Amino acid sequence: MAEVITNIEDLRKLAQRRVPRMFYDYADSGSWTEGTYRANESDFQKIKLRQRVAVNMEGRSTATKMVGVDVAMPVAIAPTGLTGMQHADGEILAAKAAEAFGIPFTLSTMSICSIEDIRANTSKPFWFQLYVMRDRDFIERLIDRANAAGCGALVLTLDLQIIGQRHKDLKNGLSAPPKLTLANILNMMTKPRWGLGMLGTSRRQFGNIVGHVKGVSDMSNLSAWTAQQFDPRLNWGDVEWIKKRWGGKLILKGIQDVEDAKLAVASGADALIVSNHGGRQLDGAQSSIEALPAIVEAVGSQIEVHMDGGIRSGQDVLKAVALGAKGTYIGRAFLYGLGAMGQEGVAKVLQIIHKELDLTMAFCGHTKIGTVDRSILLPGTFPTA
Repeated sequence: MAEVITNIEDLRKLAQRRVPRMFYDYADSGSWTEGTYRANESDFQKIKLRQRVAVNMEGRSTATKMVGVDVAMPVAIAPTGLTGMQHADGEILAAKAAEAFGIPFTLSTMSICSIEDIRANTSKPFWFQLYVMRDRDFIERLIDRANAAGCGALVLTLDLQIIGQRHKDLKNGLSAPPKLTLANILNMMTKPRWGLGMLGTSRRQFGNIVGHVKGVSDMSNLSAWTAQQFDPRLNWGDVEWIKKRWGGKLILKGIQDVEDAKLAVASGADALIVSNHGGRQLDGAQSSIEALPAIVEAVGSQIEVHMDGGIRSGQDVLKAVALGAKGTYIGRAFLYGLGAMGQEGVAKVLQIIHKELDLTMAFCGHTKIGTVDRSILLPGTFPTA
């Protein structure tokens, strides 16, 4: 009998059974104590909603815009590395599901499928996320490839100059490329569905890097390159250079502090994402939803403010919108769906989140997402600036 999937947690449990441990743990973990990772999710639960009754609930719409792009709901697929290891051709499948639903898909620099793979399998512009490497010639070529593919926005990640210590990854030998230890091989053998999918695709390496960097022709010589490439010297001057080279819509990801939000405005970016990298970098940092109101208060009239971190339901999306976010991003939620059921699973995630968002908006007395504000929240239960 087929399992009845009703929420994101159902898909997480299914993904945990179907995805090899090293790749599941990579998606479902944080740094150090994982305190910030857990707070991203639990802090949403502290925020309470005000139910309204005897309100006409017909004609509801969650449609809005993110950086000028029409979206079916204020949600985008977040950039996540190694997505194609959660499920064969994972980035392609997720991009197709997002396109069919009418929301943006963001491809990571550290994806398995390449920019060109996504372009060949979709018909609408997707977004591309950029990590800044020491090899600036490679970065320039990467930006040019994103431009050539017609990407609708560049998402520049600012909070991964150095990598946080993630204990599960260290214990599993998760690296670039992943270490095939005996324990990992034995675990993979217990995931036949995943294994058959991987055997059926040629996409098993970092498609944006291998073959595009001098001296990196396959996974065997990738490790040394990646170990030294994330650039700790990244600064606001680099943002200016990247903006000029790119020439299109620029979104800055990884903003947690009001002062950095003001610098993001000064950089001329089109939007910023309040994000702590899913609790995978600085453990002990604020949750994203807790950091959001102060940043909206400081710069929300000057730049579009988005957020990610901890979103597991449509109610979470609504709460973020109520606190001023013009858009949200889902990372782990879509990865659970992908690992569980491939493209169908990602589509299921989007359907679940949309239904929860739509129904909760109605219960709170609104029929249009654009009219939602903090008046739908119970005073004293939500963070303020």
